[in-house]
Amino acid sequence: MSKVNRRKAIKNLSLGVGAIGIGSMMMAHPVSESVSNSFQYNLKGNINHAVCRWCYQSIPLQEFAEKSKDIGIKAIDLLKPEEWEIVTKQGLSCSLATDTFASITNGFNDPKNHSELQNKYQDLISKASHAGIQQLIVFSGNRNGISDEQGIENCANGLDVLVKHAEKNNVTLIMELLNSKVDHKDYQCDHTPWGVTLVDKIGSNNFKLLYDIYHMQIMEGDIIATINKYNDYIAHYHTGGVPGRHEINHTQELNYAAIMKAIVANGFTGYVAQEFIPTYKNSLEALKEGIMICDV
Repeated sequence: MSKVNRRKAIKNLSLGVGAIGIGSMMMAHPVSESVSNSFQYNLKGNINHAVCRWCYQSIPLQEFAEKSKDIGIKAIDLLKPEEWEIVTKQGLSCSLATDTFASITNGFNDPKNHSELQNKYQDLISKASHAGIQQLIVFSGNRNGISDEQGIENCANGLDVLVKHAEKNNVTLIMELLNSKVDHKDYQCDHTPWGVTLVDKIGSNNFKLLYDIYHMQIMEGDIIATINKYNDYIAHYHTGGVPGRHEINHTQELNYAAIMKAIVANGFTGYVAQEFIPTYKNSLEALKEGIMICDV
């Protein structure tokens, strides 16, 4: 299968960050998939399991929510406002909200984006709060020649009014750590210490980080030690096999069971969302496998 990255896939979700579609992996026509009855519904309850919608775009959202719930998943990531009720009606939560204007490349590190992003995120925060959704995703944006120090300053300035609005509405803004080596060239929030410095500068419990394990393995490795050191800065996790961002089983280099044990040992109570691109013919069987690996 040709290489598929998240930027290309999210374009199909109207996040405005990709340039092309993702081909046969995300089929143009919805398909129906089933989950085998062999799955045992006795998850341990130590991990709050979630899944990213964009990886399963070929399955209609209502059906995907129903079958995700059958697997033991509690929530779905990266849903837009018009999708929230579809999921909640199936008894799941939206664990991480977004909307069409959210952009990986054009973010808060560039002051020219601040006015537009502030206006649109103000509205999204209010909508999320009204719907009982507690987390929204934000992005640093690409460097485009902006130094790391200036990027932190610009992000803090641009996010200030939004974090204050989020505090009043019981919503947390979380900035995602992404790799700038393979998938998101020039993205600025590409190392954990940069994100931690921004969190410290903003100084609010309503602004934290999304630690994407796949991305940070590519950029800095040392996953468990980093999780142990910076646990208090992390509000959300994403998974993905390295290399390739596919299944998180024995075919890739990370020991996800050990990583999940470290997350649990740190007392983390947020969501861990599966964000790998399935290669199995039945993508829900791949998702089921990922949940079982992470259920420690």
